[in-house]
Amino acid sequence: MFILQKMCGIWAIFGIPDFPHHSKHAMHISGRGPDCFRMETVPHLQNCCLLFHRLAIVDDLYGMQPMRVKKFPHLYLIYNGEIYNYKHLGEKHAFDYFTKCDGEVILHLYDAFGAEKTALLMDGVFAFCIVDTKRKEVHLGRDTFGVRPMFTLSSLSGDGPLALCSEAKGLVPIKKELDKNGAKLHIKPFPPGHTATYTLTNVGKTTFKALKPYTYVGKTPVFDVNVTKTPDDIHSNIRAHLTEAVKKRLMADRRIGCLLSGGLDSSLVASLLTKLAKESGISYPIQTFSIGMDGSPDVEAARKVAAHIGSEHHEVAFTAEQGIQAIRDVIYALETYDITTIRASVGMYLVAKYINENTDTTVVYSGEGADELCQGYIYFHKAPSAVEADEESRRLLKDLYYYDVLRGDRTISKHGLELRVPFLDASFTSYFLSLPPELRQPKNGVEKWVLRKSFDGTGILPYEILWRPKEAFSDGVSSKQKGKGWFEILQRYCHDEVTDEELSKAAELYPFSTPKTKESFYYRKVFEEFFEGQSHFIPYFWMPKWSDATDPSARVLSHYK
Repeated sequence: MFILQKMCGIWAIFGIPDFPHHSKHAMHISGRGPDCFRMETVPHLQNCCLLFHRLAIVDDLYGMQPMRVKKFPHLYLIYNGEIYNYKHLGEKHAFDYFTKCDGEVILHLYDAFGAEKTALLMDGVFAFCIVDTKRKEVHLGRDTFGVRPMFTLSSLSGDGPLALCSEAKGLVPIKKELDKNGAKLHIKPFPPGHTATYTLTNVGKTTFKALKPYTYVGKTPVFDVNVTKTPDDIHSNIRAHLTEAVKKRLMADRRIGCLLSGGLDSSLVASLLTKLAKESGISYPIQTFSIGMDGSPDVEAARKVAAHIGSEHHEVAFTAEQGIQAIRDVIYALETYDITTIRASVGMYLVAKYINENTDTTVVYSGEGADELCQGYIYFHKAPSAVEADEESRRLLKDLYYYDVLRGDRTISKHGLELRVPFLDASFTSYFLSLPPELRQPKNGVEKWVLRKSFDGTGILPYEILWRPKEAFSDGVSSKQKGKGWFEILQRYCHDEVTDEELSKAAELYPFSTPKTKESFYYRKVFEEFFEGQSHFIPYFWMPKWSDATDPSARVLSHYK
């Protein structure tokens, strides 16, 4: 029996006196690990504290953190994630594991190779913090796409206190309290694909030493890939890579399920998941979950997919009133004011709530990342050239942790579940991006053509689902009737909540990313209530490119079917 850390929460402080007082703010992320938590100080280092929220997997002590092993008594580890190749790494480098946790490999890799190569060699998703009391250093690292979150609180100069947390809400109150005493601290998301090093003094003060990228979007991984490719057979290779991405994520001993919108991405994942689960000997039926309002095209399509793949399907209905009531909670969970992210997150938030309250599924697969990788957004039909489309795809993937990856993580973790996203597998993405740009563009008026073609004729999905046109998630949950779309309902609600006078002062109130509509203004106002002065959490509003659209909904684009 192995133990995965799954979705959990990490929090740490270095160089901040009165840390027992500040540690109460770590409880703001308790939803990430609702079963238990541990706080531990670091001997010989004053003003240092590590705290971990655990989503329990089996009833033993192996899964608790901070993690230490006898071989490296000077090392402390807190991390959130799964390392899929930890067994292979152990065999290859003759690591003598002391626990049954996949994350123990981080300590062995660090001792052998250092933090940067540790991140490079791991096939998985992760955010980690290693405290090396011998070298008096702190090392941070995050996976390629930022699937697992991490924020830091530090001074702009790099000298002074350091704090980190899986979510910003565990740091914002600390910043407010310390800034009252003259500190000028900054909260920011730790960049994906990077490692960072800080030095420590005996009194726990920190000095920033280095921030280095260890990978980039599209880079071929250095770890061994368990996929046999066929020369010149691109479609076969796409199938092989995506299948392996789903397969390796089966490592779990809690029940696995899948979000199923009825669109191409989640339908492919759900179909592969049910097939591979049976082959691997999983005895229970895979549960799939769809959500929508009355008349939702997603719910109808998902029903067809579930019948085709034989999943235990759950349909969750929500009303306009229920969706609107959830908005404030969604904004707090997301830590964003981006329009399209909030719109699309309400349905995901409510279906995760349903899963938590009504089933024993804990691990949830999803199709996040496919639109960015495979050029699935409607506006890619307007790309001036294959090269520019490729550049836009890579930009979207690089910034995913601000938008769709953030949405997936926060809405799921809020309800004590764990998200798994096969389309963002490092091996799959690197292979897909190595294909000629012309091949990855929409073709014959169909987005994600090469992905669809790769599974055409396999019987994995009904033909009408495999070739179903793109339906934006926030639109797919809506009724097709004019005026009853989810984004239209939100616009009407926000119009009543924001006065014309308020909107006229938007530039004065919010000079960065100034809201242009009442809907945007309302989201920003709620965001500022929770995270005042933290508008830099996102760099810009998500909007379609090569278009004169003033609203991010796909329904306003001319190519929308």
